[in-house]
Amino acid sequence: MTLQNNTFSGLFVGQNLVSLTEVDSTNNFLKQSLANSTPLIEGTVIMAESQYAGRGQRQNQWHSQPGKNLTFSILLKPTFLPLNRQFNLNVAISVGIIKAIEKVLGPNAKIKWPNDIYFGSNKLGGVLIENMVQGSQIKNAIVGIGINVNQTIFEDGAANAISVKQILHKDYELKALLAEICNEVEVAYLMLRSENFEPLQAFYLQKLYWLNELRPFAANGITFNGIIKDVNPNGLLCIETNNELIQYNFKEIEFLNKPTPK
Repeated sequence: MTLQNNTFSGLFVGQNLVSLTEVDSTNNFLKQSLANSTPLIEGTVIMAESQYAGRGQRQNQWHSQPGKNLTFSILLKPTFLPLNRQFNLNVAISVGIIKAIEKVLGPNAKIKWPNDIYFGSNKLGGVLIENMVQGSQIKNAIVGIGINVNQTIFEDGAANAISVKQILHKDYELKALLAEICNEVEVAYLMLRSENFEPLQAFYLQKLYWLNELRPFAANGITFNGIIKDVNPNGLLCIETNNELIQYNFKEIEFLNKPTPK
């Protein structure tokens, strides 16, 4: 069912909103729709009340109580972005989400590399971007976003999860937060498209979880203390340890963080 919703004040993100009661994952739904040549305009948003096979990084399951949280995907067509700069899209999306979250929760929201949304030491949400490449172009980008909003009890595997409700101590309107995120993601995406990337990069770095802090990590079975210094243009995390700057890919490094009590 397609709904028009005038709470989406942007130009295109969210103007075509498809609400589903239940789906395996909104990313999969979008991928299947594109594979079936369903004509979908850029900015189409697929939102699900219930996702029974939501995924995060490292193929982690994303557990979400039906009707309590935001689980949605945005279709973008960043054909302007060279393949070797695809991480710039991740930066823009993360910036948009953080700017929207800050309007609701204030300045404590952070981006935990590569694509988790944190509040304090706890996970508020996550992003999973799946790019569909044709030749040397990104034809479609499916941007899956999950935000814990009104859920207060989480499974053991999500020990460090936190929700908007746990922070504000009251329910928050899902569609209002969805509209805010879509609007801010659109602003950041248009900045990226107009090659105004430097402000996005600066804000992303400023909001990076553990930036310039001595913290514990694990890599190759070894634990060590290091300081996050940067994220390079290819999306590698740059950590300084023993006066040496080492770059890590997505699956090569683990943050040994402990959640804060809610």
